[in-house]
Amino acid sequence: MAEETYNGYCVKCKEKRDFKGTVSVSKTGMRMAKGPCPVCGTTVNRILGKA
Repeated sequence: MAEETYNGYCVKCKEKRDFKGTVSVSKTGMRMAKGPCPVCGTTVNRILGKA
């Protein structure tokens, strides 16, 4: 899967950030974009909906 840009909330920075991430499916069957925060490097997740 190719990397795309998503907008998600960084818990460490306490701000919404655009991050480059890949889409994966969680244990509960939800699609989520996962990637590093460009400022602090913490993993940022964004839930996209049902797979």
